[in-house]
Formats: sequence, structure tokens, C-alpha cells
Amino acid sequence: MKRLLSLSLLALALVPADCFAKVYTLSSPDSHIKLTVTEGKCITYDVSRDDVRLLDGASASMTLAGGKVFGADARASKVQRRSVDQTVTTVVYRKKQVRDCFNELTLKYKEYDVVFRAYDKGIAYRFVAHAKAPFKVQSEQADFAFAGDWNMYVPYVSQHLETIESQHMNSFESRYDHTPLSAWDKSRLAFSPMMVNEPSGLSMLIMEADLMDYPGMYLYNSDGDSTLEGHFAHKPKDVHQGGHNMLQMLVDSREDYLAEYDRKDVSFPWRIVAVGENDAAVADNDLVYLLATPQDPNEDYSWVRPGKVAWDWWNNWNIIGVDFKAGVNTDTYKYYIDFASKNGIEYVILDEGWAVNKKADLFQIVPEINLEQIIAYAEERNVGIILWAGYHAFDRDMEKVCKVYSEMGVKGFKVDFMDRDDCDMVDFHRRAAQMCAKYHMMVDFHGTYKPTGLSRTYPCVINNEGIHGLEQMKWSTIEVDQVEYDVTVPFIRFAAGQADYTQGAMRNGTKSTFHTSNSEPMSQGTRCRQLAEYVVFYSPLNMLCDSPSAYMKEPECTKFIASIPVDWDETMILDGKAASHIVTARRHGDDWYIGGLTSWKERDVELDLSFIGAGKYQAVLYKDGKNASKNANDFAIEELTIDTGKPLTVHLAPGGGFALVLKK
Repeated sequence: MKRLLSLSLLALALVPADCFAKVYTLSSPDSHIKLTVTEGKCITYDVSRDDVRLLDGASASMTLAGGKVFGADARASKVQRRSVDQTVTTVVYRKKQVRDCFNELTLKYKEYDVVFRAYDKGIAYRFVAHAKAPFKVQSEQADFAFAGDWNMYVPYVSQHLETIESQHMNSFESRYDHTPLSAWDKSRLAFSPMMVNEPSGLSMLIMEADLMDYPGMYLYNSDGDSTLEGHFAHKPKDVHQGGHNMLQMLVDSREDYLAEYDRKDVSFPWRIVAVGENDAAVADNDLVYLLATPQDPNEDYSWVRPGKVAWDWWNNWNIIGVDFKAGVNTDTYKYYIDFASKNGIEYVILDEGWAVNKKADLFQIVPEINLEQIIAYAEERNVGIILWAGYHAFDRDMEKVCKVYSEMGVKGFKVDFMDRDDCDMVDFHRRAAQMCAKYHMMVDFHGTYKPTGLSRTYPCVINNEGIHGLEQMKWSTIEVDQVEYDVTVPFIRFAAGQADYTQGAMRNGTKSTFHTSNSEPMSQGTRCRQLAEYVVFYSPLNMLCDSPSAYMKEPECTKFIASIPVDWDETMILDGKAASHIVTARRHGDDWYIGGLTSWKERDVELDLSFIGAGKYQAVLYKDGKNASKNANDFAIEELTIDTGKPLTVHLAPGGGFALVLKK
């Protein structure tokens, strides 16, 4: 009997492991999206929408130091399924309520779980460790195997191209290359979100959510095939102070692992494949927000106050007609405060220059600035003060900085020049958000990676950069096509969350008239394009990038910008295609705001307003002027009564835009 048992075990050992693979299926609540998960040498999964295969054999695993692999040659000891359909009420987001509806599959193993979710607008998965602490994550396999060699919009890392590893230090401000998967530039990493277009018209976004103390995901294609591979920066080992004005911590060497943990239970980031029937549909999803850790229900964030900001840096403190020399000084900021107060603008920012240069010390203030006087002057006029801070200056004494300046009356910080997303820097963002929440201060993360849902966990995270914003136009020539970027980024980067784009230029240029300038910068495209961006781009702390002097010359535009809300009850993308055009509608109370942008191609946009409901609205339409194709500053304002049962056609000049305000 023992002999027969031994022979049976030998025969069993000779059978390929894949013969024992277990297959699980999961569908979205509306049944359009199907996810098939297979256990084997690693966990693989397929994704389809209706009859179209999107991912074919995508693979996922995690390797710990010591060689243990989550997801390899394993059979789940327990399988759990659940369905959720609930409504999430937001604190600061592009919608006041978000439906959270999904089907979930959890595969439970001895030391880890793998959780899959299927939503109507995509799928997501994550690993959850229950390993014995302490432990280190050596590497992660996150391979997105697309079913064909399809076109994609790639935000390649633009800095430090000598080696792949050196690209982990970058500003996350790249534009998009439109290229097939197989034509990937193997010398470069790219970051997420990234869009891939299936030939029948379906669109996908690769994203991540709930990134805490783990490196952010880059994407790479090493084989020139149709598989994108997740790529992750290793944990910093040796760092030194340097970089921009000695405000950064530069990495000299890295460990041979991604992250380490001294706790048993660790939930790793969600890997997301958002899916839509077209570009507009895939961009209009809430998966990053929904998959983030909810805020602590015991914490009150009613003090968080979204708003607009009179900003100094982009316009180079360029004000005229005053009896003092404009610059980083008390008189200049009083002037900005007066402008903000008069126009109902909630904040003024003191950007770089108020603290002594190259000291990385936020308690050394330049003698030209009387900060206490500025704060008191602003408070008397119902204007809040926000302070710019370099990363290292903020991090080196974070609690003292937050405590002292909150007690002085400062409302928040704009923290800049992180330029990394390894595990240490990601953890800095969490620590900074937590500390700012403790002292009731908002934080705008500039010089950083895309949002991954931290603003849901800590609603005081009021904004993020991680975008090729209008600041680039201070030094970029017309060869940098910002107009095309403006009608691409809403479908990709903005799908992940808010962005500090910093629109509002009152000097506007066509292809032939645009030029760079530090003190009198301008935008590409028309004036109404700048107005429309306050609707199309979501930014709960929204800059007015130009100077008070420029806005005073343009009272109609200033009135529009100053009055437009920054927090919304409802948001939808009505129409659009990446690199072509976009039309977005947002509701605040009973009022609707609709904005549209086009590429350098002029077009007529027909607005079907029936989604608002039957009725008549008093409306104001800001549209490109008859001569906007020659003079980008030309615009017109039309007051009209709109019957929402009838379509409205608006003409957009090359590089143009429109903004429509409807009130009952």
C-alpha cells in the first residue's frame, strides 16, 4: 500500500502545475465587464468588455526578501465574494455624492490575500499581506498584457535619461506621446495614468490608488510587445540635501528592495484598469477616489475651505501704477490682498522668496516681509494666506512649522520640489497630510506625482500638481503644443484627481503670436480657452495666475473667474476625444457651468442640454470673438435665454474655448 502511494505521489509531482490551476470569474454589476482570474505559476487575469478582449494573461505577484512569492504556485484556501452598492458623500471632490458599486472576489492564502473588484467602469486588484513582521518587499510583478498592439498616450519621464534608474527623480510634468504599444522607447520610463485605445473605440486607463508607504508605479515595455510592465523605485539608502535652492533630498544610493514593514497586516496599492466605451466615458470615472482609504469618521474636516488664489509667481509680481517697487515685500502682498478682497477671492499665496534663500528654514523670513502684518491685513479683509514651502524645509521640522504658522493664522502650505515617488517620499505625503490635518491647515502638493486618493483619506489635501501646467509657457516655445495637451490631459491625468494647472492668463497667443516671457507671460490659445479651463479642469484650490494689474484691465473676465465655484455637486463629460476636444458640465447648487476646449482645429460644438431637465435658463455665454483666429485676446459675451430642450451650437476658434453659465 505504501508502495502504491509513493508511485501516486511521484506521478502527481510530474504533472505540470498549471493542470491544477483554478479559474475564477467576476463580472461588473452591469455585466458588461468580465474578469477571469487564474491561479498558476503566478496569478494571471483576463479582462473583456462585452465580446472584446482587452487584457489577455496579465500577471500579478509580489516577491519578499528571502524569496517568498505572493501569488506563485498557490491555491486559495478560502474564496470570499461580496457585492457592494452604496453612496459615498464627499468632503472635497468633483461630485458631492459618488456611487460605490462593485462585485468583489478575495482569494485567501496562508500569508496574504489577493482582492479583485469589478466596477461598471473598470477592474482593480491589490495584495494584502499577513506575513510575519518585519518583512521587506523585494519586487512586484504588475504586467498589463493587452490583447493587441494598440495605440496609447504615454507620459514619458522627461528628465535624467542616462539610465532607467536615474529617471526615478523627475517632476511628473511630461506631455503625451501618441504611439503604438510596440513602439515604446526602451530608454524611458513613463508614469501613470496612461491611456490605451482599443481599435473598436474602447478606451482604458492604467492607474493606481491608495498609495501610502510603497513606491508609485511607473510603466515600461522592455520587449517591444503589447505588455506594459510595472516598474518601481527601490527604497532610498543614502540621500543628501541639494537640488533646487537646497530644498530637495537627492538620492545617492538605494536599497535592494522596494519597501519594508514592521507590522503584519499591510494593504498594498490598488492596480486599476479603467474601461469605457470611448475616451470621454473612461475619463469620467471615480475609481481612484473610491478605492482610496476613507477619512477617519471621527475627524471633522468642515474647516477645509476650497477657493481661488491670487498668485504671484507666474506673473513675476508684475503690478503697475503703484507708488512702491513691486516684488517680494509687504506692500506688494497688501496689494494682492486688496485685489483678492475686492473680487471675493479667498486666498493669496506667498510663493518662493518669502523665506531666506538656500537656508531650507521656514523660520528665516526675508527682511522685506512682515508676515504678521500681512496675515493680520488679510484677515481684516476676509482673505486667507497660504505659504509656499520647499520640501526639505517643510519636512525637517514639520510639526513646529505647522503649529507655529497655524497659530499665526496661515491657512495652508504649498509644498514643492518632492520630485520622487519612492516609498520614503510617498510616506512623506501621508505624514504631511496627517500633520496638516492635526493643525487644520490645507496642503497643496506641488512638484509631485499624480493623486492616488490621499485627498479622500485626508481632505485637507486640497490640490496636487503632477501636470504640465501653464507655468511651462513662461519658457516653452510654440513647438511645445500646450493647446493639444489641454485637450488630452482631461482624459488621462484628471481622471486620477485634482490638478494645480494654474490657468487664467490675460495675454493669449495664436500659433503666430505666442512667445515666451518671464515678466509678461502668455498662454497658447484664446482668451475664452482660459475661461473654459476653470470649468474643464478640476482644481479645488484654483490659481489666478496673472497679475492684479492684468485682471483690472479685463473686468468681464475677472468677474467670471472670481465668481466660478471650485467645489461641485455634479460633474460629467458631455463629449470629447483625446487630443481633439472636450466639453464638460458641472453643477453647483441649481446652476450649471459648461466649458469646452478644442485643439488648433476650429470646430462647431452642438450642446445637447436635455440632461439638465426641461426648462428655461438665463445664461451667459463667453465665446471666441470673430477675430480670435488672428487675435487670441478677442472674445465676446452673450446674454441669452436657453430652452434646454433645444440644442445650442457654439463656434470655437483654433485653440479656442467657451464657457456657458446657466442659472434658473
